[in-house]
Parts: sequence; C-alpha cells; structure tokens
Amino acid sequence: MKPTELTSHLLGEHPLPDIAAGGDKEDRGHVLVVAGCREIPGAAVLAATAALRAGAGKLTIATAASVAAGIAFAVPESRTIALAESPDGAIARLDDGAITTLSALRGKVDAILVGPGMQDEAACCAIARGLADICPATPLILDAYAMSAVRQARPADTPLLTPHAGEMSHLTGQSKEEIQADPVQAALQGAREWNAIVILKGAQTVVASPDGKCWLHTVDNSGLATSGSGDVLAGILGGLTARGLPLLSAALWGVVLHARAGARLSSKHGRLGYLARDISAEITGALSDLDESTAA
Repeated sequence: MKPTELTSHLLGEHPLPDIAAGGDKEDRGHVLVVAGCREIPGAAVLAATAALRAGAGKLTIATAASVAAGIAFAVPESRTIALAESPDGAIARLDDGAITTLSALRGKVDAILVGPGMQDEAACCAIARGLADICPATPLILDAYAMSAVRQARPADTPLLTPHAGEMSHLTGQSKEEIQADPVQAALQGAREWNAIVILKGAQTVVASPDGKCWLHTVDNSGLATSGSGDVLAGILGGLTARGLPLLSAALWGVVLHARAGARLSSKHGRLGYLARDISAEITGALSDLDESTAA
C-alpha cells in the first residue's frame, strides 16, 4: 500500500483536545512513565520531561529504587515510585513485586509508557504485560525492550510501538538492512502481526496501523539521531495520549512534533551537536506552531 505523506496539514484531521477555559491539571490527563535503571537514569528524565512539555497535566515516574530519588529531584513536577531492582540495577521482574506496587494506579492514569532506559528485557515484557492486564482500557506505549512483549502474546488492545530499524530487526528476525530497504512493508507487517500501531523511526519514519493504513514522514535533520532522542519521542507520545488523543493520532502528532522541535534547534545551533534534552525545551514552541497551522 502506498503511504500517505505525513504533513502538518494532515494533522488537522486529528485535532488536539480542547484546553478548557479555567480547566486544571486533571483535565489534561495523568501519564505513568516506567523507565530507567542504575546505568541509564537519564532516559526516564528525558521521557518524563517530554510528556509534560507535550501537555500532560500529571506525571508519575516508576523507576529503579537506587535512582528514584535522583530522578525525583531532576523532575520535581513528578510523583516518583521506587521499584525493587535486580543486583545490576535494573527494575526487577514481575515476581519481585513491580506490578503489585503499580496496581495502586489502576484507574488513575490516562496513558502508560514502558521501556525507556530499561535494561532487563524479560522484566520489561513482564511489566508491560502486567500493566496491560490491570489497566486494560488505558492506552499503552511500548519503547525499547518493552516492545518485545508483543512477540510473546498478541495483545488484546492495540499498543503503540516505537522501534528504529535495529530494534525492528530484533523484533522480527529480519536483518537491519532488509528493514531499511523497505521500511513501509516492515512497519505494515509488524502492525498486522502484533495488532499494534508501529512508528518505525528513521530519516523516513513510517507510521502503520493494524488495518493496513500507513503514513510516511521524511525529514532532513540528522541532529535528531542523537542519544536520548527516542526517549523524548516516547515521552511526547505519552503526554499527547494522556491529554486524550487516540494512540494513532498521538503517533502522527508525535512524529511531526519531534521533527519540528529538531528543526527549530537546527535553525538556532546548526544541524549537529544539540542534545536530546534540548529537544524537550523546543516542544512547547513547536506544539504551538503546529496547533496554529492546523487550525488555520
């Protein structure tokens, strides 16, 4: 199937939820970010900050106990939950109580993001599946190792996955080169097989849905290929979904918004050398620009 070009004009077909006059943080939703480990605590900070910059009203971060206090200070706007961890500093597996701890959030969150900066693939998958079970109606975004949960059981609800070509290779068994040769087909096949919305990231990013629809976004901005950039995108998706955007609409908005934030940085600093944390700082301006252009 030939993909539809993903442009800012197309986003007008997927309008952002209205911001009610006099509304409070509850109106913009609560996002849960399960992320980070002892070696990569910054991924949780990047994703969580991006979720707030994208407009989420409330934020909870669940992370490995040894880094929870540091992350809480880095993102003072969040509630932070310390989860039991393995000896190497990763969030521990399901049987060590992560889901029991997180079950207190049942019915209290509007979007869940699992995966940024998590090291233990088995634990990621167990937590993702456990959260899907206890919060079945809550939109679920799977990033990094958490995406492997879809290989073990076809989800009842449609999650959102965010692989780059290397991660797609890990998920499918195809070579990275095969995926890069035909990213549209790779994304469509994954979306059908896993009953998922797939954002296959790259210079040409493909968004595919299980019903065979797909969109293609092309951006000439190599600066976005920097450490932590994917964590920022994942956080944007969580924030937009918490605000009430359906997962597919959030995927389309998130891809364009992430690219637009990068373009703003390129115009200020040059094509290379800006950091993922800088992308988050541009989200609000880029979101305002896009919101105005789609409303025109």
